[in-house]
Amino acid sequence: MFQHDDLYDEDELTKIYDREIFRRLIGYVKPYTGRVLVGLVLILIAEGARNVTPLLARYAIDEHINSDALRNRDFGTVLLALRGVVILYTALLLLDLLASFLRSYMMQIMGQHIMRDMRVQLYAHIHKLHAAFFDTTAVGRLMTRVMNDVAALNELFASGIVDSIGSIIGLVTICVMMFVVSWKFALVTLAVLPIIAMATLFYQVLSRRAYREWRRQLSRMNAFMNERIGGLTTLQLFNQEPSTVRRFTGINTEYLGAALRAVLAMSFFGPLIELTGGLATAVIIWYGGGQVIQNNISIGELFAFLVWGQRFFWPLRALSEQYNTLLIAMASSERVFTLFDTVPAIQEKPDARPIAEFTECIEFRDVWFAYNEDDFVIRGIDLTIERGERVAVVGATGSGKTTLTNLLCRFYDIQKGAILVDGVDVRDLRMADLRRRIAIVQQDVFLFSGSVANNIRLDSPEISDEQVAEAASVVQADRFIASLPGKMDAEVKEGGSTFSSGQKQLIAFARALAFDPDILILDEATSSIDTETEVLIQEGLKRLLEGRTSIIIAHRLSTIQDADKIVVMHKGEIREVGTHAELLRERGIYYRLYQLQYRGQEEFASLGSDAVGETS
Repeated sequence: MFQHDDLYDEDELTKIYDREIFRRLIGYVKPYTGRVLVGLVLILIAEGARNVTPLLARYAIDEHINSDALRNRDFGTVLLALRGVVILYTALLLLDLLASFLRSYMMQIMGQHIMRDMRVQLYAHIHKLHAAFFDTTAVGRLMTRVMNDVAALNELFASGIVDSIGSIIGLVTICVMMFVVSWKFALVTLAVLPIIAMATLFYQVLSRRAYREWRRQLSRMNAFMNERIGGLTTLQLFNQEPSTVRRFTGINTEYLGAALRAVLAMSFFGPLIELTGGLATAVIIWYGGGQVIQNNISIGELFAFLVWGQRFFWPLRALSEQYNTLLIAMASSERVFTLFDTVPAIQEKPDARPIAEFTECIEFRDVWFAYNEDDFVIRGIDLTIERGERVAVVGATGSGKTTLTNLLCRFYDIQKGAILVDGVDVRDLRMADLRRRIAIVQQDVFLFSGSVANNIRLDSPEISDEQVAEAASVVQADRFIASLPGKMDAEVKEGGSTFSSGQKQLIAFARALAFDPDILILDEATSSIDTETEVLIQEGLKRLLEGRTSIIIAHRLSTIQDADKIVVMHKGEIREVGTHAELLRERGIYYRLYQLQYRGQEEFASLGSDAVGETS
């Protein structure tokens, strides 16, 4: 576990811009088309108001400040005229401010809504993915997708797309204004554009891989942290805190390197645009000053071009920032859509059949299954479980016991054979109906943050408070719940960290009973319960199993001696089937397992001699 990093690595992304990905991103904007259109109108208003002001300044300078009235000392007339210009100038600035504020506010709200929509869809999609996907995908990586990558897309939706259009509109507006006033002066002002074009191309090459690697290292670090924090107790127990800190330091250093390369790329373009803007201003002063001296243009026109020349680089700087946003968004969106495009291996057929109740039997017919290609862990299983029958499955670790129940629940699909419920292949049944008929109590119980009651009902609106209380009472969980502050409303922290293993198991039993399944699977369900607690819940277990078809996976053979049928598995195959007494008489695998557990005990001596006597 400590030597391999491939679990945390990301697949190499192919390109920083993909038309199909961008089309899919725009699809999330469609429900908010009205907001976008209003935003574009507000941009037109703001840019128009902002870029008309240099014309007002030109008018004020040429017609009033540098005019015959001023030279004739008619200050009153000049000041009166300038007051009107200033009022109009101020009104345009306020209009620009108001339009810009409304546009920014509306787009930020839209970005938050889109982020919510995408996260909900992504979270729902993750719930549909097959169990094998989670066997090979780090949880931290999924957290990065749902949280970090979607958050990165928010900036694109909130400002990137509309602001990029606004920046382009601003550039066009300024160019139109300059060419209307003096096309020659406009061409001189725009002479620095080739420098900007070359700088942009260089910036793109420099930044593509940097941003891609930045996101990859972030995902890798999140995956590592999620796993190590989840297993922190184990690390502390074996005094491995220093080694895991060293591992994290290495991963974090690689993330720092990727981040610094991205920052270098980000820091390059802005100052270059500033430098180019300064050169443009120098060209305007040099050329415009000469034209003023030669009386080819007025001082007002020179001033207007100086303002337009400086403002021309505002949208260019904004576009550089928006390009950064696009780089981050495209890297994030490719990862998000890769997850969206992960097709669940377990698919429900369009004509899948409902199952309202389990009435007949479960049948495994020549079932073969492999997690990896042809490395079969289940081999030619033939087994029938009648309705109401109590079947125990035993065998060494890795013999395929839990896999058998996972296949019944259709967490995985088999490669050969068929699993039938009431004569219908589980692949032809609605998965929700199939799983509604089954409940599993596992050895490792997971409790969710919230209350005890919600952990029993799992937020199902169909299970009332009375049913929750009754289920807890039947399995004897009500005794310890009554001692909790708040009782059923007692707080459960993440993972149930404040509950003992036995208490978690009792809640799991209550959860299974509350959902009232037809088929109950106990997967080492009492292995974490002490003897006193186990005795306490035996009566509850009888109530829980009563009238239900049950499959009990156990290592402790004492817990399954009264089973109707015991299935002994070995290396993915069924080797023995029978009752407890029958299997002891056969002196096969079950007999040896039993002997190993009870050697030297008086119980085994008496039971074993009886079995031997019956055999002889």
